[in-house]
Amino acid sequence: MKQDLSKFYIPKNFRGRSALTVQLWWLVQASFFKWSPQFLYGWRRFLLRLFGAEIGKNVVIRPTVKVTYPWKVKIGDNSWVGDYVELYSLGEITIGKDSVISQKSYLCTGSHDYLSSSFDIFSLPITIGNGVWVATDVYIAPGVTIEDDVLVGARSSVFKSLAGNYIYLGSPAEAVKKRYEDKY
Repeated sequence: MKQDLSKFYIPKNFRGRSALTVQLWWLVQASFFKWSPQFLYGWRRFLLRLFGAEIGKNVVIRPTVKVTYPWKVKIGDNSWVGDYVELYSLGEITIGKDSVISQKSYLCTGSHDYLSSSFDIFSLPITIGNGVWVATDVYIAPGVTIEDDVLVGARSSVFKSLAGNYIYLGSPAEAVKKRYEDKY
């Protein structure tokens, strides 16, 4: 069947909150969140929590981070989310403790069914373990789980789940070696 976007629709409750709440969040994110000085990490944590995100202690979130639906985001203690990261949280995004999502990375929980004539939208969760480093400009696809202690190298693309304690590089990301020899 050919794609016919006149048939496209967003399923009821897909966003997880009312249209008014979604629009209010986007307004807050485009102003109070984005315009906040670099060092006001606590302020940005407060705003995300106000809209339902579960944010741990000492989490560093830069003002240029974009979060689609904060009520679908959980970030563990001492984790960092760098400049221009996009948390496209149509589905749940969970980031463990002591993990880093470096600048310009894109965590994408949603896509479309390209075989459906109505281009149906769907979401699958992304789970990132503890002690993970997602380096700069990495793409992570819907449904991916990255286990503990993984390093994903710069500009890699992750389309399948990754086993713990490895360094992954490339597009698609492939394991190149263990990250820590004394673990696992």
